[in-house]
Amino acid sequence: MGALTDKYCIVGVGETPHMRPSNRTTLSMACEAVSKAMEDAGLKPSDIDGMTSYQAADSTSSAHVATALGMRLNYCLDILGGGSSTEALVAHAIGLIEAGYAKTIVCFRSMNGRSGRRMGGQVPGGPIPVATAEGDNQFNMGWGWTTPAQRFGMSAMRYLHDTGCTTRAFAEIAVAHRYHASLNPKAIHRSPITIEDHQRSRWVAKPFRLLDCCQETDVAAAIIVTSRERAFDLRHPPVFIMGGYARMMTENPQWNYSRPVLHYVAGNYGWKRAFGMAGISHSDVDFISCYDAFTFTTLIQLEANGFCGPGEAGDFVKGGRLKIDHELPSNLSGGHLSEGYTHGVQMVIENVRQLRHRADDACPGWREGRHTYDRSKGCRQLRKARICCGMAWGWENMASCLILRGIAA
Repeated sequence: MGALTDKYCIVGVGETPHMRPSNRTTLSMACEAVSKAMEDAGLKPSDIDGMTSYQAADSTSSAHVATALGMRLNYCLDILGGGSSTEALVAHAIGLIEAGYAKTIVCFRSMNGRSGRRMGGQVPGGPIPVATAEGDNQFNMGWGWTTPAQRFGMSAMRYLHDTGCTTRAFAEIAVAHRYHASLNPKAIHRSPITIEDHQRSRWVAKPFRLLDCCQETDVAAAIIVTSRERAFDLRHPPVFIMGGYARMMTENPQWNYSRPVLHYVAGNYGWKRAFGMAGISHSDVDFISCYDAFTFTTLIQLEANGFCGPGEAGDFVKGGRLKIDHELPSNLSGGHLSEGYTHGVQMVIENVRQLRHRADDACPGWREGRHTYDRSKGCRQLRKARICCGMAWGWENMASCLILRGIAA
């Protein structure tokens, strides 16, 4: 086990509703999410002395949030990043607390991802602005890659070609995550779908259909990290941080499509470190979360993190394997495909609530951990929720992971 395993905990989570549009500023939404996380933990603004966030030049700053909420911080930082940033900032928080720079740190993401800046550069109500050919765009734009669907679509097409997998495997993921969203009162899309519904949905960028793609929402979300000793004095059962990896990269951080093994992505380099740090094996994991910007990103993360072998993910997910009450439940809130899109932080929030046995569903006693486990009545709490592996994706070349356990594990 790692030197810091179980020494630090997630003690508070909070978010705004998923909105389309919010008609609010990212500062307003961030303050709401952070305030809800503090309330969830039973903390006051004066108890928080560190704050960090991630963004894509589309958000507010930690300094503005701290000012608005009346906090005096010992540590403050905002980074650029999207998918894979939440888990990395949790690792960042652990190091800062261990070194004595802060005692309790909140990490947040706030974005008007539907009504403000949208991935691909679209402006609501107006034409797509001219993209600048800088950074990686100077290489991508020449091939017509101006949106994530186009870029990930290239990797997905190659995966299907190399493995013999079909888009019905994508459908299995879309169906499972939508089923979980149907049990989640907060989800944007709650109507169950079938494999056939997926296969009939319109093309977006081959091999992705509409039901392969994540939602676009305006939202903010936050989590609070502190030491094990402090955690036991707070409102809910602590969720222990067992291990992980943070923004692990491939040997070529710029990525290229001339790699000898194209789908040996960043997670392949990190999962042994994460599981070794946590002191567990894959059979100990009760449920997972996968960054599902697209169905394919879930598929490839299962392979990259050792849950199945190379090229085996299509068979691995068959028959509803990722559904609640099945072998390896995934994205129990509905994830980005159906609940809404938060650039990853909602996965950690759902995992924390599941490990507390306090998933916020239709059960009247969920706040006290009393669940019926009756899916026909809207309960989405997993009966056996002890250890979770959360897998996050930036691009093919970058990934993070966070293994958590509940107090009973």
